[in-house]
Amino acid sequence: MRFTGQVFRAHNPRWSFTPLSGEGAALHGGRFNPVGTPALYTSLRMETAWLEAQQGFPFKPQPLTICAYDVDSEPVLDLTAPSSLDDLGISPAALVCPWEDLADQGKTPPSWKLAKTLMANGTNGIIVPSFAPGATENDRNLVFWNWSDNPLSRVTVIDDERRLPTTAASWP
Repeated sequence: MRFTGQVFRAHNPRWSFTPLSGEGAALHGGRFNPVGTPALYTSLRMETAWLEAQQGFPFKPQPLTICAYDVDSEPVLDLTAPSSLDDLGISPAALVCPWEDLADQGKTPPSWKLAKTLMANGTNGIIVPSFAPGATENDRNLVFWNWSDNPLSRVTVIDDERRLPTTAASWP
């Protein structure tokens, strides 16, 4: 499918000068990207971006920079409907797997295998449920493996007033 619309992302303000980078995800890995693979994790609602950034940590919420993005990208697969998963032969367990625990044990999480297969097939991104603590069925994410400011994979940050810093020099 083609996804056209807005998505949101909550950043540590320290990295707000690079809102389109997937390097943090590449460095640490994520549910849908192995270490070394850049990914841009976004949410379909601003509230979901907040949940994702806080991840239910037991400490006080820390400052965040929330950015909105204009998106026009295809192909994007919607993996939130059981029928979509069935059509693709994907188990819901692959999405919800304890990816961090598996990776820490030296095992390849099923969600990484899924991501590698979809990337190899030319999929630019996937819509998935949010697994953040407190998430409801309305909380969904759009994870990109391929994005740019070019057609077919266009993801651009909305910053018409140039409020975001442009370099790391903004920070001590």
